[in-house]
Amino acid sequence: MSANGTSKPPQSRSRSFLSKLFHLLVPCVSDPEPQQPLELPDTNHTTIEKESPPPQPTPPPPEPEAAPVAPPEPPKLTIDTESRPVTPPAEEVDVVLPPTPETKLLPPEETEGVTSGAVQPPGSKGDSPIHEKAHSSRRNSVADGEDSDGTSYTEEEEIEEVEDDEDRLIFNGGAGIPIGPASIFLSDGVPKPLLPPISPQHAGRKCLVLDLDETLVHSSFKSISQADYVVPVEIEYHWHNVYVIKRPGVDNFLKKMGEIYEVVVFTASLSKYADPVLDKLDIHQVVSHRLFRESCYNHRGNYVKDLSQLGRPIADTIILDNSPASYIFHPNNAVPVSSWFNDPHDTELTDLVPFLSDLSTVEDVRGVLDGAR
Repeated sequence: MSANGTSKPPQSRSRSFLSKLFHLLVPCVSDPEPQQPLELPDTNHTTIEKESPPPQPTPPPPEPEAAPVAPPEPPKLTIDTESRPVTPPAEEVDVVLPPTPETKLLPPEETEGVTSGAVQPPGSKGDSPIHEKAHSSRRNSVADGEDSDGTSYTEEEEIEEVEDDEDRLIFNGGAGIPIGPASIFLSDGVPKPLLPPISPQHAGRKCLVLDLDETLVHSSFKSISQADYVVPVEIEYHWHNVYVIKRPGVDNFLKKMGEIYEVVVFTASLSKYADPVLDKLDIHQVVSHRLFRESCYNHRGNYVKDLSQLGRPIADTIILDNSPASYIFHPNNAVPVSSWFNDPHDTELTDLVPFLSDLSTVEDVRGVLDGAR
């Protein structure tokens, strides 16, 4: 209160020393905002002073949606037609026509030196019919859905099956006498051996099976000046002259064998060649039967002479052949002979006469021939 008795407005309290010091040291800190009274409804209408909540941050405005971006175009492929094989037009394709009688399929340069006793005819590729048959049957079974278990059939398995079949045939001594068909679908159950019943004049004799080519004779499509016979043979619409020379001693050998054996000539050659050759060779008329390629058992591409199909006791059957593959089912019935081509000093047939004469009297030829091998 003043001296004249009037009252002065109250002055604000001066800041304390510590407060001034704080603001001098920390100038960036400002005085806190004064607290505002917050009125809340109340029955007593009292005013409650509360601290205001801190300001909420304003959310940023949503970004505008980006326009859809089109996918990049795939690069264009450039095809170089010059480096690719081009299918020739239809007029440029070679059309294979069936041969005609005028077609010359076998020129002389292909058949020179080729012997008629070869398993395949001149010009043949020599493919194995057995393996081709196995591949074909397997393809058919796969096409019919037989491999539903997911197993694979490899070439090694085919070869194993063929080898198992060969072991079985050797163990059983051949395939046995076939059963004759009454029709293409049915079997009459009657055995059909390759040979007819033995004739009365040969009763009690053993059967001697003789090979022809490189055993009794040698034949060639190449001209031989000293040939004993020249036999014309038609092969695939083309005629060839086959030149035949006889093995030394063959005439006397056949004569002697015809006196003590039932003689059968069994050859893997075609009958249109072998028949005219035998007509000229068998001057003593001792060959009782002739069997040709169609009578062989086709096994693994070889023409095997299955003695079990002849219709003669296997203990009384002998085969004389230069090819071991021909008697693979009956090695204990075989008398091996060397292949003969043109040696004029060969004496093997003459040397075999006494041995075969003694062999005709044994009870079972397999016991002797097995020990002799």
